[in-house]
Amino acid sequence: MKDGRNQMVGLLMPPSFLGQPGQESSPYDVVAVDYTVLCCFCRNQFGDLMKEFPHLTDRLLEMSLRELDAARQWLLVLGCKLAREKTASFLAVLASREAVAKALPRTRRIAFDLTISREAIAACLGLTMETVSRQITALKNDGIIQLKSARRIVVPDVNRLLREAGDVPAAPDEGDRAISAIA
Repeated sequence: MKDGRNQMVGLLMPPSFLGQPGQESSPYDVVAVDYTVLCCFCRNQFGDLMKEFPHLTDRLLEMSLRELDAARQWLLVLGCKLAREKTASFLAVLASREAVAKALPRTRRIAFDLTISREAIAACLGLTMETVSRQITALKNDGIIQLKSARRIVVPDVNRLLREAGDVPAAPDEGDRAISAIA
């Protein structure tokens, strides 16, 4: 914002699409928090590709609709949830993305590295860094997550994390659906 305040409005992970075809610029800044490789397309050439390969347009629409659903879910997280629920929701999203990105078996145990600082998590959740740290510690102390290092998180039971996030968990034998629901 003009006065220097900022709000993280999204967290992109591979394979994400950034920008909108046909638009010259974006009103948002993008900050990479980890090693990042971008593949850039010239606007006109990308338009030609979409005409030549209609399935590309379908895939882009599918990705856009998924992003819209994620934005709606994020509005709920920011607007209605308590600090513990926000932190658990954030970790559940990262766990889900890890499972999908690495094509991991949909088990109840997922491990991932936090590539984003607690300060950035706080900015994303509308919390202070101290609150995020306290909530992560509380989730660890309650056995919801395990901290293998400052950045390595293990989620032993996705359904339990979802309950802490205030989300409706799947039945115990439906771990796949629980992960899909937060993807």
